Amino acid sequence: MSGTSTVERPQEPDFSVITSEELRVYREAENRFRASAPARAVLGEPHPGTAIDWQELALPGRDLPVRVYRPAPGGDVGHEGAADRTGLPLVVHVHGGGFVGTAVQCDWTSSHVAALLPAVVVSVEHRLLAFDSPLAYAADDGWDVLDHVVRDAARWGVDPARTAVFGESCGGLISALTAIRAREAGLELRAQVLVNPAVDVTGTMFDHASMAEYAESPSRAEPQLRLVQRLAVPPGADARAVSPLYAEDLGGLAPALVVVPTQDALADHGRRYAERLRAAGTPVRLTEYPGAKHAFLTLPALEPQAEAAQAEIVSFLRAALTE
Repeated sequence: MSGTSTVERPQEPDFSVITSEELRVYREAENRFRASAPARAVLGEPHPGTAIDWQELALPGRDLPVRVYRPAPGGDVGHEGAADRTGLPLVVHVHGGGFVGTAVQCDWTSSHVAALLPAVVVSVEHRLLAFDSPLAYAADDGWDVLDHVVRDAARWGVDPARTAVFGESCGGLISALTAIRAREAGLELRAQVLVNPAVDVTGTMFDHASMAEYAESPSRAEPQLRLVQRLAVPPGADARAVSPLYAEDLGGLAPALVVVPTQDALADHGRRYAERLRAAGTPVRLTEYPGAKHAFLTLPALEPQAEAAQAEIVSFLRAALTE
């Protein structure tokens, strides 16, 4: 057969009764769609001034893909002699999705951050939540990628003293946990950007007004979030350990930008986390985008406020990383 095949988006399953095999099949099909050319129509085109490449990192006990964005002319990032520019700021990005998602869905913003700062953006293709892959695995991926690149900063052409983390939704949760681990390890981050972060997977995850208000509209968020909660923590494990909202000490962390789309079941997660950061003495800017929906930053063709949010993120990172 010749010609270009059409990549169709799979039908959303019933998340309340989904099996392990059904989840695997669904997310593989959904991620193929998110990485396809047709999806660019809503996900946005990458910045033309960015070189994008996949790399595979050898981390403890596993190899993990990362999607790397560099100001063009780029090259084979991470290999000796390949980088055209050195000493650039580093932004470690974590995509959202929880049990489904890929770094490719964030090409629009990640590439703009790389081109406009300029910086090297390393986006973590973390292990997705599954019945045998709890949130702790994804959290380890976020931290281990940051630690790996900072330790090998010269090869990556980055300045380890100018580093930030950035994540959306479940990726915002992973980035928040990474910022806490960086403080504990003595790694000083310049900034953390948390966009519509899910910061509570404990029994109180749904005890927020925004959860009730936006459980079924503008999208059916509750079934997906119930599955995230179900997969995130094995039975008997401490959910607080992977819920930044309940971290004992949020002081001394990198200054934070918390971006909250208001028509989002997770809106109050971001608001409450910003309150906790502020109470602990960590500098924080909370920005709300009225009428914006959960994944608005990845949907520039559908969400009119995506460009404004992206510009704010770039401005915040530029101030933190270039001074």
